Amino acid sequence: MFSLRGDAHKFYLKLKKEAERGIDISKKKEIQELDQIRRFYKGIDTTLLININYWIRKEKSGSGLIPILITAIPWILFIFSKQVQAIFHHDDHYLWLVVVLLYIFAVTLSVVIHFKERAWATLHAQIIEDILTIRKQLEK
Repeated sequence: MFSLRGDAHKFYLKLKKEAERGIDISKKKEIQELDQIRRFYKGIDTTLLININYWIRKEKSGSGLIPILITAIPWILFIFSKQVQAIFHHDDHYLWLVVVLLYIFAVTLSVVIHFKERAWATLHAQIIEDILTIRKQLEK
């Protein structure tokens, strides 16, 4: 089930395959988790839910600590560039490779974590907004 269309399409393909095999997709772990989140938020009164939504929007809109830290590393190395060059110059020229590989790994990992966190914040915000919209419609 290889696809370059992203996680949403992979999830769709997974659900489609399960449904075609006659498996109840409402029992899937992912669907159960979403339902659990929705049920939790449904049990909270509207005023508190609005405040939670504000907090989630704030978190979602923030740039996050991980990208800031990762972009700060090159600046720190730039500031101390003479000292860093001295360290690398006295080495067998393999230390720079280790540093570069560690940095690339850290950047990649932090980007993945950052966007996963944003995706979960978006999910929670959307669930809360849907509940608030339904409640507003029921009040009318």
